[in-house]
Amino acid sequence: MPCADCAIRARCCQCDLFCTVSEPTINERAQHLLKALIERHIRDGQPVGSKTLAQNSGLALSPATIRNVVADLERMGLVHAPHTSAGRVPTERGYRLFIDNLVSVRPLDESQVQTIAGQLDAEADTSTLMENASAMLSELTHMAGVVMLPFQKQEALRHIEFLPLSDNRVLAILVINERDVQNRVIHTSRPYERAELERIANYLNAQFEGQDLSTVRRNLLDEMQGDREHIDRLMHSAIEMAQQTFEGENGAQDYVLAGETNLMDYKEMADVARLRQLFEAFNEKRAVLDLFDKSLQAQGVQIFIGQESGYEAFDNCSVVTATYSSADDEILGVLGVIGPTRMAYDRIIPVVDVTAKLLGRVLNPRN
Repeated sequence: MPCADCAIRARCCQCDLFCTVSEPTINERAQHLLKALIERHIRDGQPVGSKTLAQNSGLALSPATIRNVVADLERMGLVHAPHTSAGRVPTERGYRLFIDNLVSVRPLDESQVQTIAGQLDAEADTSTLMENASAMLSELTHMAGVVMLPFQKQEALRHIEFLPLSDNRVLAILVINERDVQNRVIHTSRPYERAELERIANYLNAQFEGQDLSTVRRNLLDEMQGDREHIDRLMHSAIEMAQQTFEGENGAQDYVLAGETNLMDYKEMADVARLRQLFEAFNEKRAVLDLFDKSLQAQGVQIFIGQESGYEAFDNCSVVTATYSSADDEILGVLGVIGPTRMAYDRIIPVVDVTAKLLGRVLNPRN
């Protein structure tokens, strides 16, 4: 929380903690005008002039008085003029003050909550559920929706099956924790017939069914380091195929992304180089997962504005996140929305918050 002398809470780009940013105190009239300016800019995407503020602020102030107040806001670093003789647009600092102190969040009505709940199918496997939640966040906000896959207390292998594909490829189908289905394509050193793949799957199911995936990986490593002269062809093929199937299954987190192309519809993000950098960050995943990791350390909705993320790819974006939790308040993961800093925070915040709560409720019976 901000200290008594600080009106702004910001995330430090150099660490994982909140740090305070010293801000001059602004009076109620200046706050009102700043709020009006930011709301108008969010709605229209254009610099806001004093005349427009005079017409929309609801205050009985002359344009000259408003110009003086806006000039003060600019000296404080809360707004700036994008070019000569233009109106003003909010800075990241201005957005931070607005979000922490001035934004009026609009709660979702019951029909909106029911719409979200209806798209989170409790009968779907976890992977499908995450995809649905991500797609829904994107659809409701017309931005990029992101959902981190939930932490698993235990990932027990229930069944494995292999299906032959073309070009020495095999589709591995894993059933984990009763209902979670994961598919992956592996590349083999030679083609396999369906009957041979069935024998390999039967062998692996007999050896590892019900075991935690970490135990499966450890046992496979022990088998590979054993005396290969005493390993028959079936076991050798099974170990080789299982090694690829479980490769990289080390508990690392991942996420599901939907609607990233929506960001191309916002003119402030239409620069090709900027979009390429952002999409590369999505593909590499490290930046998003790092922000989500920071979100795990705090309660409620978290908002990273521009450079607060610490990643250049997000300099013109805001990332709104919320954790989703189990019934006993154990955090299972994070979800959120990525879009331009000029987003309707009053509408985005409750969508993210409610979706996180409902997703946690759906996942609870599984944990």
